[in-house]
Amino acid sequence: MSERLPLIFLDAEEKGLYRPYFPVFVIGDDPEHRSFLVDATTGDRDLQTRAAESLSQLERRYREALTPVRIHQRRFRSRVLSAYDTTCAVCRLQRHRVLIDAAHILPDSTPGGIPSVPNALALCKLHHAAFDADLIGISPDLRVEVRRDVREEADGPMLLHGLQN
Repeated sequence: MSERLPLIFLDAEEKGLYRPYFPVFVIGDDPEHRSFLVDATTGDRDLQTRAAESLSQLERRYREALTPVRIHQRRFRSRVLSAYDTTCAVCRLQRHRVLIDAAHILPDSTPGGIPSVPNALALCKLHHAAFDADLIGISPDLRVEVRRDVREEADGPMLLHGLQN
């Protein structure tokens, strides 16, 4: 191999998550074993050094942003939690008001997403996130429906007891 063509090396950190390193260079190959040799050094910094640096403490950085605020949200939440007795409609978690949200059935950003109790559910943080991500839904006969791929997934006890059962 006479050319030092750059490429990006993707190091798998976990399933579906990769950390890119670049440039790295292919400097040799072994077709019989279907493998190749990569030079991961760039100047005096090699791949291990860069990997160690990437695991060090992150630099704290901030910026300011203007974001829209739903002025009606505080009153909407109060009415919904009152209607549901501060209890999650899915798992019945109650008494921990900080863990219960007022969730819109039709999103607030849509024409039908009015901020009223008939368009709302009181949901704990887990079930609110699952509802918004379409992992769970509520049928017209008020049954909790868990998306099929989530029902069949094997994970830990939180998935089993929090969503599947």
